[in-house]
Amino acid sequence: MTVNKEEILEKSRKENKNKDVYEQEIIKQGNAAVIVVMMILATIFLVIQIFTGGGINYGLYAIVFCNFMVLDWIKWIRLRRRQEFLLALLYTVCVLLLSISHIYNLITVSGL
Repeated sequence: MTVNKEEILEKSRKENKNKDVYEQEIIKQGNAAVIVVMMILATIFLVIQIFTGGGINYGLYAIVFCNFMVLDWIKWIRLRRRQEFLLALLYTVCVLLLSISHIYNLITVSGL
């Protein structure tokens, strides 16, 4: 039985929902680069803020960890793997603790 080129292409389009596989790979690599750049930039800002006497801005890392948190929740919802669930929980706890710390610092500094 021979399958012609058009049938193979049609099956591939259905499997990939008419999305370009190469473009998807580029987007995936771009997202990974964004995460690395966010972490580097947040760390630079944090170090500068500490050395200039501005204290620690936990909000920066809450925002950075939000990215990991959302990604792992989406992966868990779609794949239902235990690893993604545990990572999503871990990142959620980190985001909550960092956010609470940041808000607490803002309130205590402002004297509310």
